Amino acid sequence: MSLDAAMEKVRRSTIFTTHTPVQAGQHIFSHQLMDRYLHSFWESAGIDRDTFLKLGHYDGLESDKFSLTAFALRLSSKSNAVSRLHGRVARKMWRMIWSAQEEKETPISYVTNGVHLPSWQAPEIADLCERQLGTEWRQKQTESEFWNCVVAVSDEEFWQLRHKMKNRLLLAIQDRAQKRWTEGTVTTQQVIAMGSLLDPYALTIVFSRRFAEYKRPHLILSDPERLKKIVTNPLRPVQIIFAGKSHPADYQSKELLKYVYQSVMDRGFQGRIAFVEDYDMSLARELVRGADVWLNNPRRLQEACGTSGMKASMNGVINLSVRDGWWDEAYNGYNGWSINGFQGGNAAEEDRNDSEALYHLLENRIVPLYYERDRKGIPHQWIKIAKEAIRTISPTYNACRMMKEYTDRLYGPATEIGRTPIK
Repeated sequence: MSLDAAMEKVRRSTIFTTHTPVQAGQHIFSHQLMDRYLHSFWESAGIDRDTFLKLGHYDGLESDKFSLTAFALRLSSKSNAVSRLHGRVARKMWRMIWSAQEEKETPISYVTNGVHLPSWQAPEIADLCERQLGTEWRQKQTESEFWNCVVAVSDEEFWQLRHKMKNRLLLAIQDRAQKRWTEGTVTTQQVIAMGSLLDPYALTIVFSRRFAEYKRPHLILSDPERLKKIVTNPLRPVQIIFAGKSHPADYQSKELLKYVYQSVMDRGFQGRIAFVEDYDMSLARELVRGADVWLNNPRRLQEACGTSGMKASMNGVINLSVRDGWWDEAYNGYNGWSINGFQGGNAAEEDRNDSEALYHLLENRIVPLYYERDRKGIPHQWIKIAKEAIRTISPTYNACRMMKEYTDRLYGPATEIGRTPIK
């Protein structure tokens, strides 16, 4: 088979999903490394070295560099991003591969990510769904009309479930802190920083994800004195839980993690901010189920999709996020909050504008709404948003919908085309 025919055969049955739009996430190798590790491949396949290396090059890339993404795009019949907004970003980012076409014609579509609902949904919410929707509700989880009945659940019952899930989270965190204390490996202040003073009745905000500079874990800490007034209000207390890890080779994110931990150790916060160590899947499940608010504030156009907010929303945790990734298409004005502070400019200006918008939301909308209760202590307006989150996020942002979409739009057609003989 000729090289062109072989490449066409591969291309016709290959789908490429492009992920991070952050430059640090792109695999680009020097020709020196390519020569060292791949020369035996192109020699045994009878491919000319320069012909092979050109498949990983594009205008603007250094002449001695090879882009694995460019290589994959050229050898795929279809390519997709992982959210609607990411699709627009990816088409602009990689249009040079198809330089003869306009940006809007760049052949990169999108399939928004989804999460495996049975793995992340709390048992209490699953039981509620089964009572309302029947035992086969998971087979029909992508049918939006089935989720409308969530609204009919009484606010009292819903609030009891949410409080139970929150208690379980805080107990899990306090058990971890107690274990470290009994081992004699930490100081009293460190135990407090791990969350031993967290209050089940305080509004609880969680920031839990991989620590990276563009995700801005430090944003809510940018004005410590203003934040102290918010979290230590005796009538309307707020607490913030941080959890996550940084990549071993990402020293910038390690510095951010260090900054967050130093802030947590500040006695002026009165134990209202915690950093939970030893982040793992078990803790992640409790966090997405037991929080009141899920905080996500990446720099715009740098979050390809993000999925932790999907997991949280399916459990009645309200998303507070920048309009980036999946939230740009999921937010409807009633199922969470959008941080709308950015007005253009450089990264420092974006951070200042977004932190101001975040504080304003907390002080004027989120905290007052959480503590707006009836005589039984039920925050009806808060619950309305939480139910709307479950109703709108669950049927759309699950892995079942995602795989159906991949199969119908991409994998199925590619399989059929791949079976067709090349002329």
